[in-house]
Amino acid sequence: MEINIYAAKSQLSQLIRRVADGEEVVITRNGEPVARLVPVVRPVTTRKLGTLAGTMRIGEDFDAPLPDELLAAFEGKA
Repeated sequence: MEINIYAAKSQLSQLIRRVADGEEVVITRNGEPVARLVPVVRPVTTRKLGTLAGTMRIGEDFDAPLPDELLAAFEGKA
């Protein structure tokens, strides 16, 4: 579908609805195409669980209390 820029400004909501339904809209100025509205295509990605298994190690002291001076620095007291 082609529509001039003036009409596109007044019908933007309707145009977006049509684009969301899969239609392509070309916006023209003085009969010349200047823009194209197309639906956003989101990539379908699938994540494979366990791809990093065995590549990381969490230390035994991971959840041990921080030293007082480091804790003070995080709290902005140092």
